[in-house]
Amino acid sequence: MYEYIKGEIKVISPAHVIIDNSGIGYFISISVNTFSQLSGKEEAQVFIHEVIREDTHQLFGFFDIKERNIFLHLISVSGVGANTARVMLSSLDHSEIQHAILIGDVNLLKSIKGIGAKTAERIIVDLKDKIGKLTDEDQIVVPLDNTIKDEALSALVMLGFPKAKVDKIINEILKQKQASSVEELIKQALKRI
Repeated sequence: MYEYIKGEIKVISPAHVIIDNSGIGYFISISVNTFSQLSGKEEAQVFIHEVIREDTHQLFGFFDIKERNIFLHLISVSGVGANTARVMLSSLDHSEIQHAILIGDVNLLKSIKGIGAKTAERIIVDLKDKIGKLTDEDQIVVPLDNTIKDEALSALVMLGFPKAKVDKIINEILKQKQASSVEELIKQALKRI
């Protein structure tokens, strides 16, 4: 999976950018917000989310990680695909979407083309807790080594503990920096379950 692509901007439009990196041109779908940030630049670094399906292989690009993180949350909601999430991020910036979800502003989300009342409500219900875990710097709380979290979570789920409960406990432990290895993290989590 790609983290970012950096190179010369060959073509840019409100819907996509083509970035030349070492002689390879990457066609990357972008939001209008990312377009406005990249306009007028000759070179860019774009954070990437790759969508691979049987019938398509797409790259979605974001000017910063904050926008990509909100995009990833949005596409985790049933009924919200990558193109719908991109339209949302073109209509509102990531902080406006985050705020709308936190305060439960169904009308603001409904004002986005393609988002009906049911989808807006589902986005709020599904993401309110996840978005609430964003820090003051507006970034998602992610441990430095995500492998430790994933391995600990997997082990505890295999032991029969509910994934949602374990995930919450692990995030709390990592936030408090009380574990530095998989074993330590599992032991700390078992004490709290």
